[in-house]
Amino acid sequence: MHKEYRRVVTGHDEKGAAIIESDEIATQILERPNRPGVRLTNFWRSDQTPAEYDGATETCTGPFILHPPENGTMFRCVEFLPEDPEVMARLSSEDGAAAFAEMGAGANIVPGGRHPWMHRTDSVDYGIVMNGEIWMVMDEEKDDVLLKAGDVVVQRGTNHAWANRGTEPCTIMFVLVDGVSQAGKGKGIPSRD
Repeated sequence: MHKEYRRVVTGHDEKGAAIIESDEIATQILERPNRPGVRLTNFWRSDQTPAEYDGATETCTGPFILHPPENGTMFRCVEFLPEDPEVMARLSSEDGAAAFAEMGAGANIVPGGRHPWMHRTDSVDYGIVMNGEIWMVMDEEKDDVLLKAGDVVVQRGTNHAWANRGTEPCTIMFVLVDGVSQAGKGKGIPSRD
């Protein structure tokens, strides 16, 4: 079962004293039938570096996009319910492309990848597994890794997918930082020019 998350946002009053600007349940949530068992909740988005800390009190509005904004960040939670092997056996990267297109990232799917939702983003993603366990699926099976509660991952613009092959839900907190590849030019690795 998916969870609701309380989000507390601080700020300053007119005298510069620290205050609570917002204390409520996070409302920018994405669940979709073509990606069963997965729920994303956005907590905060910045659209510049350095990040502005005395601006808007709500940044998670508008369309639900996979990537962080250019020169920005995205703080989100992704909950993965256990995958149904029979359902997974019927899916392909075309199904993944349809699911990711709903987040403005249909082109990020890896055609023919080892998992229907194998994808790549132009970002550095910091992840912390909060509960459960999940497989991080890479290009080659020998590189797959099982992550458990308390493990952290730094995902650096590589092809990957998340597969909950267990029996319990898994929750991962992510901070996505807009990125660019300088070394990957000409090697099939995305870069901004």
